[in-house]
Amino acid sequence: MASGRVKITVVGAGHVGATTAQRLAELGLANEVVLIDIVEGMPRGKALDLWEAAPVVGYDTRLTGGTDYALTEGSDVVVVTAGLPRKPGMSRDDLLRKNTDIVQGVSDEIRERCPHAIVLVVSNPLDVMSYVALKTTGFDRKRIIGMAGVLDTARFRSFIAMELEVSVRDVSAFVLGGHGDSMVPLPRYSTVAGIPLPHLLSEERIEALVERTRKGGGEIVELLGDGSAYYAPSAAVVEMAESILRDRNRILPCAVWLQGEYGLSDVYVGVPVKLGAGGIKEIVEIELTGEERKALHASAAHVKETMSKLNL
Repeated sequence: MASGRVKITVVGAGHVGATTAQRLAELGLANEVVLIDIVEGMPRGKALDLWEAAPVVGYDTRLTGGTDYALTEGSDVVVVTAGLPRKPGMSRDDLLRKNTDIVQGVSDEIRERCPHAIVLVVSNPLDVMSYVALKTTGFDRKRIIGMAGVLDTARFRSFIAMELEVSVRDVSAFVLGGHGDSMVPLPRYSTVAGIPLPHLLSEERIEALVERTRKGGGEIVELLGDGSAYYAPSAAVVEMAESILRDRNRILPCAVWLQGEYGLSDVYVGVPVKLGAGGIKEIVEIELTGEERKALHASAAHVKETMSKLNL
């Protein structure tokens, strides 16, 4: 894929989508990036603005935008950010019905226009919207991947680095489960320069960081007052796209459709996967304690409960 011309479509030209397009262009991950949105003029305007920045920043990625999905024809990767953002006091589940209709419509277009694309889902509620995209497109599960785990892990890593006053580059962490309050950060698998986190922080401080990670998105929603996070989500999905397009084989926590792995089936849940050419190359099963496994299954049950409200 990465050896020939690469085309990426970003559906939704709001803050997350536009910032994603900017990062994709600046990294040189594609020859062409297309921004799609239902708002007339807006995706074209943002694409033009990004293209006019190219001579200064120094990228040759061509950026186009519009409302017509004909522009997306033959895309290698489609990033789906379309949907309504959370507002203060709104849970991820509150978004369910409205965003299901939006993601179904987007997925219909992807199936028709980009039958070989890898789809990276960012729209909330993330795990359930990934399921909507899987069911609507009919694509293999290795090509419909939810972004949540990379973002949740990044938040956990950032809070650990702040707490210990160390470089984020030395912090590794894992967050599994659904994208929301039931997510499962794993301190036992989290390290600072190879040193296990429990050797550096008390159980009480670790639990405080875990709790802040669970509520990381909501914290930003409350602070912004109008809208939700977009710098970190766009960085997270671009990290996934880079691993796929450059066949990096990164091990990243992503929302995937489980079929027996971790004792779970027919549910989207965040677990470690190997991402490379073609999408998911392998679902990595790590050893969990009884308590960690119980938390992961509880998180999956919450996702399944939300999925049951859909009529797909």
